[in-house]
Amino acid sequence: MTRPLSDLTVLVTGGGRGLGAAIARAFHREGARVAINYRNSQTAAETLAAELGPRAAAFRADVTDPAQVAAMVDQITERLGAPDVLVHNALADFAFNGDARAHLDRLQWADIARQAETAVGGALNCLAAMRAHCAAQGFGRIITIGTNLMQNPVVPYHDYTAAKGALLALTRTAAKELGPLGITVNMVSGGLLRTTDASAATPEAVFDIIAAQTPLGRVTTPEDLADAVLFFASPWARAVTGQNLIVDGGLVFG
Repeated sequence: MTRPLSDLTVLVTGGGRGLGAAIARAFHREGARVAINYRNSQTAAETLAAELGPRAAAFRADVTDPAQVAAMVDQITERLGAPDVLVHNALADFAFNGDARAHLDRLQWADIARQAETAVGGALNCLAAMRAHCAAQGFGRIITIGTNLMQNPVVPYHDYTAAKGALLALTRTAAKELGPLGITVNMVSGGLLRTTDASAATPEAVFDIIAAQTPLGRVTTPEDLADAVLFFASPWARAVTGQNLIVDGGLVFG
């Protein structure tokens, strides 16, 4: 079963700013109805929703809380229609600052668990809230956001990368279980993006080094990655599931 992007209701977690906002704008551009989830970024999310107009709205929920997620999905259903697409972009507070990262001599399990609670737990909670609707209609699209640091940990952000690795595992096991229900599950993995709040702490020299090592000669933007997310929700990806598409200008292959 396929459906055009303009016929879909899309939930973007962490959608108020940065990459999430770029993804929300991309889906809206193609005619979809967009639910912009936020936890703390109320002003940014509501401003974006107002910019996009009546086919978009902002919804507050902490994705690590199953009850809040279930209530949010009910609110989205009432306002925009039951969500058919999940883009799980929400990120626990994190800054890509190599000098300030937690090294192994002081890294604690709680650091990894905090990242995984949002990356993996948030995905699980959203899946649980959306599964019945998607299964009933025989259609659903789940897109998780990963990182190319799994292929090339140029800066060893242990906690962030471990959580995203676990999210890739869940992406693939969920694809296996949900495929018979008509639900595809895929991941889009970016590199360092120019520029989001998370990458604002990255020195300019690092962006220049990455651009010089990348076949396309430039750093990937949130808009570049957002367009790749659209592919997995579109009819053209109807036979693709359990995959991890790396969108980083060719910095890493695999």
